[in-house]
Amino acid sequence: MTRTPDLVAPPLALYVHVPWCVRKCPYCDFNSHVHKGALPEEAYVDALLADLDADLARHPAARDRTIDTVFFGGGTPSLFHPESYARLFAGLRERLSFAPDAEITLEANPGTVEHGRFDGYRAAGITRVSLGAQSFGAAQLQALGRIHAADDTARAVGELRSAALDEFNLDLMYALPAQDVPGAVADLDRAAALGPTHLSHYQLTLEPGTVFFHRPPALPDEDAAFEMQQAAQARLGALGFRQYEVSAWATPGHECRHNLNYWRYGDYLGLGAGAHGKITDARAGAIVRTAKAKQPRDYLERLAAAEPAGTEQSIAAAERPFEFMLNALRLVDGFRLDDFECRTALPSSAIEPTLERLAGRGLVDRLPDGWRPTPLGQRFLNDLQGAFLPEATGIPAGLAGGGGSGNR
Repeated sequence: MTRTPDLVAPPLALYVHVPWCVRKCPYCDFNSHVHKGALPEEAYVDALLADLDADLARHPAARDRTIDTVFFGGGTPSLFHPESYARLFAGLRERLSFAPDAEITLEANPGTVEHGRFDGYRAAGITRVSLGAQSFGAAQLQALGRIHAADDTARAVGELRSAALDEFNLDLMYALPAQDVPGAVADLDRAAALGPTHLSHYQLTLEPGTVFFHRPPALPDEDAAFEMQQAAQARLGALGFRQYEVSAWATPGHECRHNLNYWRYGDYLGLGAGAHGKITDARAGAIVRTAKAKQPRDYLERLAAAEPAGTEQSIAAAERPFEFMLNALRLVDGFRLDDFECRTALPSSAIEPTLERLAGRGLVDRLPDGWRPTPLGQRFLNDLQGAFLPEATGIPAGLAGGGGSGNR
């Protein structure tokens, strides 16, 4: 009989969602909302701390775990003043233990950066910034509906440098309207000249519910987009960046630890309107996903009334292989089988027949202690991940402890 592995709680992170932005970009499907006038910063910080209190009441074991990374996403978190983050951090540190070298990232829009504000963010506890540059082409930025120009990105980087925030990421997209291969590569060169330690580089896709999905712009065709991808991979390598995930590149030793935790099926508390979380209860053998109310007003009203901010759902054993692989197969270096076992409470025999079949198609390679996607597998990642859906693996729902699902 196959031994059922013990469930082990993985590293714990914290995600905080700030849902407001100046203008909704036509390609954006994130939970972001245009807000005119003064933002309810004080009320929102109060709600975030109440949200955390409620999560810790339901999952008290999380109090005893150390927070390794924090990520403030949005929306545009840099719309909040440094004083709001200082007050939030004071409350967070009263409730949670943070690693001495915790990576704490703030997303920022180059068009909303104010002089001197990064000094305040640094003093509040921010150690890393992610700037949404997206492109350095004026025509492309206009087509994307961005509120900043290329010079704003350079100015924002200057503000980061003056605040000694040298650890920063630049977000870039390719296959943009009216973009060709030389233009896509030129974006990389201009980005690299600013000295980031990390680049996120991903193809523009038309997501349901966005303006672009309903009124699509003229985009490069698939062949041109793939040519841009190949040219970008070669150029980024020559610039000293190493690809470690489908859309993530870093200089040596500067990979985003927060995102690595996601891709390695780690845990994270999710606070804020529309935030999602994942919490492992090793003692109960359960893995739970949380989802908070998406509309900011609804979220604020629920917490002000001491009502649940969202829902929780247990992840059944049959769903865990897909959940794990949805993340782990994005990593260029792949995953270890013992990590799969201790983070899902499933034996590696539950997935190895599928992996062997995929290896026969040239989509994955076996490693001494695990598996990794091949370049072909990375290109057809959706097909690769889909092979681990419950109907594909046939894993019984009750194989691991803590199975079953339901909202509460």
